[in-house]
Amino acid sequence: MTQKVIRTGNSLAVTIPSDFVKSVGIRPGDEVRLITETDKGEITYVFSGAKQLPLSENFLKIRK
Repeated sequence: MTQKVIRTGNSLAVTIPSDFVKSVGIRPGDEVRLITETDKGEITYVFSGAKQLPLSENFLKIRK
């Protein structure tokens, strides 16, 4: 998936796709932890309010 960088006030922003927001339960006001790896040009967001995604039944069968 590709997102565009947009301007919001004096800052730049990237929106979070609504399907992802719904699937992990993110809400306005939730805190997010930012992990930056400048040398790789990567940012990882960890949402504190996010719920654990369920494992597929196939994964559970493989682990038994």
